[in-house]
Amino acid sequence: MEYCRLKVNFPNQLDGAGSKEVSENQYGFKYDEYGNTREILVYSSGSSVNGISYVNKGTAFSLAERKRLGLEAALPPAIRSIQHQVENSLIKVNSREKPIEKFIYLRSLFDRNVVLAHAVIQRDIENLMGIIYTPTVGLAVQQYSSMFRQANGLHFYPGNIDQAENILRRYLHRDIRVAVVTDNQGILGIGDQGAGGIAICLGKLMLYTQGAGVAPWHCLPVSLDVGTNNEALLADNEYLGWRHHRLTGDAYLEFIGRFAQAFRNVFPNALCQWEDFSKQNAFEIRDAYLHDLISFNDDIQGTGAISLAAILTAMRIKLEKLKDQVFLVHGAGAGGIGIADQIGVALVEEGLTEQEARDRIFTLDSKGVVTSDRNLEQYKYKFAKNKEQFPWLKNSIKSSLLETVREAGITVLIGTSGQGGCFTRDVIEAVHANTERPVIMPLSNPTSIAEALPEDIYKWTDGKALVATGSPFDPVVHRGTTHSIGQCNNVFVFPGVGLGVLGSGAREVLPQFFTVAAHAVSASVSKADMEAGNLVPPVGALKEVSGKVALAVAMSAVENGVSRRCVFSNFQHEEDEARMAELLRKMRWDPVYLPIVAM
Repeated sequence: MEYCRLKVNFPNQLDGAGSKEVSENQYGFKYDEYGNTREILVYSSGSSVNGISYVNKGTAFSLAERKRLGLEAALPPAIRSIQHQVENSLIKVNSREKPIEKFIYLRSLFDRNVVLAHAVIQRDIENLMGIIYTPTVGLAVQQYSSMFRQANGLHFYPGNIDQAENILRRYLHRDIRVAVVTDNQGILGIGDQGAGGIAICLGKLMLYTQGAGVAPWHCLPVSLDVGTNNEALLADNEYLGWRHHRLTGDAYLEFIGRFAQAFRNVFPNALCQWEDFSKQNAFEIRDAYLHDLISFNDDIQGTGAISLAAILTAMRIKLEKLKDQVFLVHGAGAGGIGIADQIGVALVEEGLTEQEARDRIFTLDSKGVVTSDRNLEQYKYKFAKNKEQFPWLKNSIKSSLLETVREAGITVLIGTSGQGGCFTRDVIEAVHANTERPVIMPLSNPTSIAEALPEDIYKWTDGKALVATGSPFDPVVHRGTTHSIGQCNNVFVFPGVGLGVLGSGAREVLPQFFTVAAHAVSASVSKADMEAGNLVPPVGALKEVSGKVALAVAMSAVENGVSRRCVFSNFQHEEDEARMAELLRKMRWDPVYLPIVAM
């Protein structure tokens, strides 16, 4: 096989009809053979150049660039390198006391100089991750209307959804490759937030750039504003969203369908990530467009993959098999069922039948263990238990968390309930009674609604528990031993999945992609990290981990026959994997200033 068959044929904006599209905008891009941006083309001059966030270099414009672009005298004479700019910007970020103030500064920097903003975040990703995304982004969502400064992305609502295709075509010059799309209803931990939900999309796309190297101009945040049932927002004079109660039923589905059709028509090769839909809509929409769009739901599949990754790492520490565990997911929403689903897939990989796998996974909601005799939402049926099969369920009016742990012999306890403190001492000790090294994962966030605090879990298990959380926690010292707390953050999954899909040209996003992603994330946890108690990699390793996830996903696409760009006539895994790894590496954009060509 010739190496060139692995190369990516992204449209070059200088060729053919692309030149006309670019000429109607102030800027455009010229790509190399791997689809990475080689030059930025500028069709304007003077002060307007500084207003293009993808072009603006601030004080880093060279003398030659200032002359070519009509910026002479528009900037002070001194020229700063991007390294100097980064150091200066970090001082300004760190001078802000409140996280939301840091968030506002970084977003403002992004709005005027995209490259510098990403260079700053990359320099201190460990600390700034929590600013550009959870937990600080939750405040940004809630304060979206009151602190609105500049529009980012697209806001579709019933007044413009009929024009969705024309609106999307305005972004053709940016060659959109990833869109994060929300209907704003299921914002984790804070629920229906109306138009403010787009802040989540903005944060996710910044992480696509940080982890996967998808250039920011290829990213598109989208709010599907079908109204809000948040009465406080509807009564707020500052609220910027569509001031109506939410569309439901056929009107809602028709709205989503119009967007999906328009997106497919305009960007047929782009990845669409569904984000923060309500639990029932999350499953229905994901399943409805599995084959029509290259799409997935991060709340379901990304959450499932990172949780499975943590469990796989725990098995490496315990030296036990996944199929020998019994699992309880407390909280049967989109995230909880997504986790159960991924565990089930992994159990089948270890040799269990699908039914045997389901028998080892219990889900529990506000009414107790989910059983098939109840009137359930459709997505819950897969893991619903038959009471006849479990005598203790048959005799129980409402199975409690503690009863389920004891009677089912739970060894892995996962919390997605949003019920702070529900993993009590009795519950944790009951799991410990079932296994020497219990796996306890309180994943609800923010910290205030975590099912248990790591400090308590270690105390109640005498340091034997293997812990991963949904929120960031400081290390815990127990009996002189320091335990690091790994955060099950989807950021270790979705950027790599996106890059793997783009690199392979996958026609659809397969469930297997998330299983191989989980294995890749777990394999990235070093021996030293495991000895310290980490079940997931450190945030500082995001770029490296995303690369490993991308390679695993891309090869899975090839092996499962859904890759469009990579055609293997005689499949040789090791040889082709090396070629794919090189392709993915060369596709990734880094936050450095690119040559600017004045047109």
